[in-house]
Amino acid sequence: MGFIAFIVLGLLAGLIARAILPGKQTGSILMTILLGIVGALLGGWLGSVLFSAPLENFFSIQTWLLAIVGSVIVLGIYGAVRGRNGRTA
Repeated sequence: MGFIAFIVLGLLAGLIARAILPGKQTGSILMTILLGIVGALLGGWLGSVLFSAPLENFFSIQTWLLAIVGSVIVLGIYGAVRGRNGRTA
């Protein structure tokens, strides 16, 4: 998958993950993109380790599900860490 496609995948996966997670989500759109990209990487890595299913094709449902699950995990961790520090945006 190309670099631009990966950024788009991360952005959309981050936005979907942000909509899935309950509660008010803090952070800018840039933070959502970055966390979405990290989440897509995490999802791809977990998919390849656990299921031998890497992020290969942009239009594959498997790619999207792995990226969204990874983004939910990363955004959840980010929200827990940010909330624990007592900072609000």
